[in-house]
Amino acid sequence: MLETINLSNQKVLVLGYALTGKSVTQFLLEQGAIVTVNDRGDLSQDPSVPLFIEQGATFVTGSHPIDLLDENFSFIVKNPGIPYTIPIIEEALRRKIQVITDVELAYWFSEAPFIAITGSNGKTTTTRLIYEILHNYQPKQTYLAGNIGIATLDVVKKATYQDDIVIEMSSFQLNGTEKFKPAIAVLTNIYDAHIDYHGTKEAYVDAKMRIIRQLTNNDWIVYNANQPILVDLIASNVAKKVPFAVDNINEAIKKHGAYLEDKALYYQAEKIIDIEDIQIPGKHNLENILAAIAVAKLKEVPNDIIIKTIKTYQGMAHRIQPIAASQERVFYNDSKATNITATITALNSFTNPIVYIGGGLDRGNTFDDLIPFAKLVKAAFLYGETKFKMRDSFEKAGIATIELFDDLKAATKAAYLAAQAGDKVLFSPACASWDQFDNFEQRGDVFVETVEELLNQIPYETLGA
Repeated sequence: MLETINLSNQKVLVLGYALTGKSVTQFLLEQGAIVTVNDRGDLSQDPSVPLFIEQGATFVTGSHPIDLLDENFSFIVKNPGIPYTIPIIEEALRRKIQVITDVELAYWFSEAPFIAITGSNGKTTTTRLIYEILHNYQPKQTYLAGNIGIATLDVVKKATYQDDIVIEMSSFQLNGTEKFKPAIAVLTNIYDAHIDYHGTKEAYVDAKMRIIRQLTNNDWIVYNANQPILVDLIASNVAKKVPFAVDNINEAIKKHGAYLEDKALYYQAEKIIDIEDIQIPGKHNLENILAAIAVAKLKEVPNDIIIKTIKTYQGMAHRIQPIAASQERVFYNDSKATNITATITALNSFTNPIVYIGGGLDRGNTFDDLIPFAKLVKAAFLYGETKFKMRDSFEKAGIATIELFDDLKAATKAAYLAAQAGDKVLFSPACASWDQFDNFEQRGDVFVETVEELLNQIPYETLGA
């Protein structure tokens, strides 16, 4: 929280409406700011618009006119998804108008400290598990916020200095921060991602590292010690450091961090939980759990609460989520796998034969990076814009059965009919959803609904397996 912030009668431009924009507009109006909302879409049917107009907000829709900037705004709060390359943002920066995202504004006013989680993969699972553990520990109130789908400003209005805000942060959100400083920063991993938005990997990494830029020696960094890039990036930071690791465990990690040893998870030589008691599959999830354990121990949560929460945690929807099991076939929804790296993680999560379903928006890349990780894939059922490219890569991997379909439902039905006892049926698209769906959640819901329909319509016993 910054000490002296007064927005009364300050002119602020809210760029982009949607969930975040509505939250920002409401908050700014409550602070007495003079608010202009600019969205390139048609908001004429949005019932919230006239309500905000009654409170004094001005709406400019249909485009992003450059001359809006002549209004001498104190700063701009932009939707995280809006790139910095659009003309109005480029001109604002040229004029030295401050451009932030909602999480920066939230930090200015928050009484509660933040526990902030970022990374290329695993941040949602880690965020949710940290929240569940702290929520089950009663002395403080814990709030969930950020990229997980909960407007941060809505939470800040409720949280007091005695509470904690557990916030998932994307590179898009972090790119619009300047003063934001969490009490605990969690770094799950760094891989190539969102280069189409940031332009270069260096710019992407720089955005991620804004999460630790303002830390002091009173703050903490919880980081993946198995990633040399993260070890190097945090080396000079003055914050206190807690590593977590599943491989290459050394004495420093054992002394200061969380780690995997002898099929159990430990924190500073103290055994916390056996792997066999964990519900969510995959080595990557062990990393996520270790990060959550480290945060929980820093917050002095008793072991019994940590253990009970981990034992009952089933994971997040659309993230290697077990959705059905029938006659030793298990179906997994990993619709959140919008890139190749996420699908590699999913493929590495199993030791059984995999019946694979994938495809989606064509961003111009090949899928050859999947080849070394497709050893357990016995059959692939591909759909969407990328089906031919994916077929080419899976043929190189030596997969005997590859079938192509126009849509997800048809591919899912074929995979369902092909699966045998012991198989894992994995929907992990390795692509964005926008060729056929509005978002990955809608895509995952269609997969889940299709599997449920098939289980009712074509019972396993009729397949002759």
